[in-house]
Amino acid sequence: MPSDDADQPLKPALFLDRDGVLNEDRGYVARWEDFQWIPGARETVAAFNRAGWLVIVVTNQSGVGRGYYTEDDMHALHARMLEELAAAGGHIDGFYFAPHHPESKLERYRHPDPPDRKPNPGMILKALQEWPIDREASFLVGDKTSDLDAALRAGVRGVLFTGGDLHAFLAREGLLP
Repeated sequence: MPSDDADQPLKPALFLDRDGVLNEDRGYVARWEDFQWIPGARETVAAFNRAGWLVIVVTNQSGVGRGYYTEDDMHALHARMLEELAAAGGHIDGFYFAPHHPESKLERYRHPDPPDRKPNPGMILKALQEWPIDREASFLVGDKTSDLDAALRAGVRGVLFTGGDLHAFLAREGLLP
C-alpha cells in the first residue's frame, strides 16, 4: 500500500510494464487461462523485493475501455498473479492501470489523450507521489517505445526488454540488485 509517512526513507523502484514483460503479450490478456509468465519474471520480482526495492506495475489496459473485459476481470487476474508471485517469494507493491483510450466504446473510458495511458507518464507520476520512491535510482522495464517514452517523461530511466528470460536479460544489462 502507498505510504502516508512523508518521513520514510526513499527506496528505488522497479517499474514494470505487464503484457510483454511479466507475461506473454497475447493481446488483451484478461483471463487466467490466457496468462503465461515470461521466463524469469517471478524470479526478477522476488530478487528486487529481497533487495528492498519497490516493484510497481504500470500497464495500459485499453481492453477495459474497449469493452473486451471489465476492471473486475483485470483485478481478478492481478490477484492470481500475486498468488503465484507469493509462492515464488515475491510481490507487487502497486498496480497502476490505464483503461482509457481515445476510441473507447464506453463513454466513461473515452479520452482524446488519456494522461495515464503510456506514452503519457501519468501512472508513473502517480506512483512517484504515492510511494517513497527514489526517482534517480529507479527504472522502468518495458517492451515498447511508448513505455520508454512514459519513463523519460516521468524522469525515470527506461530499459527496452526485447523478450526471452527477464531475469537473464537484467543480469546481462547489469541491472539486478
